[in-house]
Amino acid sequence: MGLKFTKMHGLGNDFMVIDAVRQTVNLSAEQVKRWSDRHFGVGFDQLLVVESTETPDVDFRYRIFNADGSEVQQCGNGARCFAKFVYDKGLTDKKEIRVETASGMIVLYVEDNGWIRVNMGVPHFLPQKLPFNMPTEQDVYDLEVNGEQIEIGAVSMGNPHAVLRVTDIGQAPVETLGAAIESHDFFPERVNVGFAEKVDAGRIRLRVFERGAEETLACGTGACAAMVVYRNWGEVDDEVTVSLPGGDLKIVWNGDRSSPVWMSGPAETVFEGEIEHV
Repeated sequence: MGLKFTKMHGLGNDFMVIDAVRQTVNLSAEQVKRWSDRHFGVGFDQLLVVESTETPDVDFRYRIFNADGSEVQQCGNGARCFAKFVYDKGLTDKKEIRVETASGMIVLYVEDNGWIRVNMGVPHFLPQKLPFNMPTEQDVYDLEVNGEQIEIGAVSMGNPHAVLRVTDIGQAPVETLGAAIESHDFFPERVNVGFAEKVDAGRIRLRVFERGAEETLACGTGACAAMVVYRNWGEVDDEVTVSLPGGDLKIVWNGDRSSPVWMSGPAETVFEGEIEHV
């Protein structure tokens, strides 16, 4: 049986998007891995599944699978593609879309310029919220990785993030150090790793090693995490442009831990397709 899907991307962070409202979808981790293969499958960083929901005042349920088949809680670039998908496909005519995720409810806004603005929720700094095996919350944590001491900031944006300050993003050891931190024993559910270079108070350059997907061209929650950590350190303004290899995102947060983080950026449809689905 053929399964219809849409290939999308947010700043080069690419997704296979499936409508599970109008068609029946049965997923396994092995099937997701096959589809993610860039030579023998569709090829993507993550799979997004649009589902209906019975939760009052919520429009859809949103599920996210990494390329390795693992299900995760949140994805900022994926959220923007999700909003464009349900709006373009006529699943809703709302420009304010309330979506249920594994980490809670998020609100997506379709802007007149075609960008998608996302209420990413409040950041959580307590180690147990990530989870992160540290006894107390700190602005900066010392972590031993491959026999060396490094300093990180840590925050949950619905998924766990470690943020490293770097002076030259181009020379950052994203592949080696990112992989070592992602699977560090102190992060029992693994962690996304951001290498962040502050250009000035209004701009951060960023590369992200995503758990389950390695380095990607863009990471929306990673952009939020980098801005929030630097804002918590008192080093950036309330509105910051985060420049990733795939392009720029605008992140807004006022530093109040009870206030949500807002992310704005583009989402693009690449092509439509149909794949065998058993």
